[in-house]
Amino acid sequence: MSEAFTVPLHAIAHARTGDKGNRLNCAVIAHAAEAYPLLAEQVTEARVAALFAHRRPSQVARYLLPNLWAINLVIDDVLEGGVNGSLGLDGHGKTLSFLVLTLPVTVPGEVLALVRSAIGARAISV
Repeated sequence: MSEAFTVPLHAIAHARTGDKGNRLNCAVIAHAAEAYPLLAEQVTEARVAALFAHRRPSQVARYLLPNLWAINLVIDDVLEGGVNGSLGLDGHGKTLSFLVLTLPVTVPGEVLALVRSAIGARAISV
């Protein structure tokens, strides 16, 4: 087994978000099939709730989508009331996917190499 590295989630995945009222929906999609088990293991409801603690989520639900190499996170009460009720600059919550992508994950070197190859060798700093 090769050395493992702690990297931000964005090194192995990308994200898309949506919202409905005060609920944030964030899909995290692995760049390669080999990275999906790491998402399922390390991007947990508890870790996401801790990441959003400053926004006081009332609930985090996680749905595994292995055929898509993805997980879907549904995070309640983090949009300060939603688009019509928030004074926040981004009432839609689109930028909150970037917060999710800062979550540290531990990745074996061989998986990092596979991901790097899958995304065209864009720089992944370790």
